[in-house]
Amino acid sequence: MDKYIFDENNGLWYELQGDYYIPCLILSEEKTQPIGLWGQRHKQHIKDHKQFLYTTMLIEGTLNRYLADINQQAEQMFHRLIEEMAQKQGATEQLKAEQPMEWIGLMNNIQACAREVVNSELIYV
Repeated sequence: MDKYIFDENNGLWYELQGDYYIPCLILSEEKTQPIGLWGQRHKQHIKDHKQFLYTTMLIEGTLNRYLADINQQAEQMFHRLIEEMAQKQGATEQLKAEQPMEWIGLMNNIQACAREVVNSELIYV
């Protein structure tokens, strides 16, 4: 028996493995982009709760690009929210210089609130 055969009906090559011919399938190459914390969180969420979407994007080769985009959106949203909340709550450089511990507490609270908003609106949707 031949190690490889070509089926002209469907245009696929098959490889002999044991007693069976298995199609030689190769996933499309995807340009790899770095994925940060937000992208990793979203990846785990869709992997756990939206398996069909995860598998489809993985097979189509669009998962990495999608996660990098989500990560970028989340980073921008997070920083924008922090700036807006800090301005509204008076977390200024003057407060930082005069009362550093109060400023640190305020900024920690602002970051936690911004993180919660990003998680609920982008990551765990």
